[in-house]
Amino acid sequence: MSRIRKAVVPAAGYGTRFLPASKAMPKEMLPIVDKPVIQYVVEELVEAGIEQIILVTGWHKRAIEDHFDRHLELENQLEKSGKTEYLKMIRDISGMAEFVYVRQKEMNGNGGAILTAKNVVGDEPFIVLWADDFIKAEPSRTRQLIAAYEEFGSTILGGIRTSKPEDTKRYGYAQGEEVKDGIIKVEKLIEKPGPENAPSDLAVVSGFVFPPEIFKALEEYKPEAGKELVYLDGVNVLREHGNAAYAMEIKGGKYYDCGNITEYLKTNVEMALKRPDINGEFGRFIKDVASKL
Repeated sequence: MSRIRKAVVPAAGYGTRFLPASKAMPKEMLPIVDKPVIQYVVEELVEAGIEQIILVTGWHKRAIEDHFDRHLELENQLEKSGKTEYLKMIRDISGMAEFVYVRQKEMNGNGGAILTAKNVVGDEPFIVLWADDFIKAEPSRTRQLIAAYEEFGSTILGGIRTSKPEDTKRYGYAQGEEVKDGIIKVEKLIEKPGPENAPSDLAVVSGFVFPPEIFKALEEYKPEAGKELVYLDGVNVLREHGNAAYAMEIKGGKYYDCGNITEYLKTNVEMALKRPDINGEFGRFIKDVASKL
């Protein structure tokens, strides 16, 4: 079985829920305290041993490419100023992994974004993480997904347990027989089923391992007129061809969905309160604000 070396991170969407901020700045570059959302995602991949990260972008996402590149002028200024801590920080960003950029020429769904990376991924399994959400877990979400793939050798879909009706309109849901604690063999997989049709409480939200056959499956599926190509469509095609898929609950973690304003703000507050260098004053500020509501 091939070792998972590559990751695809789709980051080409317009981020309309964050307008006007996202008009000129990619939503994936919005900061969680002082670090862009997408950097949390990349750091998780690197920690788990991923060597090549394929970022699927668009013409309006140049800031992402710049963030993971060298900034020689800034480095020179930091070196002259003796700010060695900051100098090391920004140099480390560009050296974390091999970054490859491909452009999604039309917004045709997250399945289309994954398909854009076909020629770079080649004939090997790979992991997909979204660029605007992450799960803090121990071991990491990526490590848990890779371990499951090494055990089952097939598609692995990362998920969370949720009973919120609104989540059934945001995520895909999986149902099936439990083959291991927290892992099911998928028998039913539905994208955004709605509260009346959700087959279980296991929402597949964030983090997926795919075999290279997913590309052919995505190419084979033809969405109805006016609908986008969704990654779950490709998974269902694979299942129709006899390839098993598994969905797993990411253990010991918390899901941070930074793709909508409310959850993004909650994430910022929580992460700030976990920072020992700023949580004292910031914590007092939050308490003061809350007392006046």
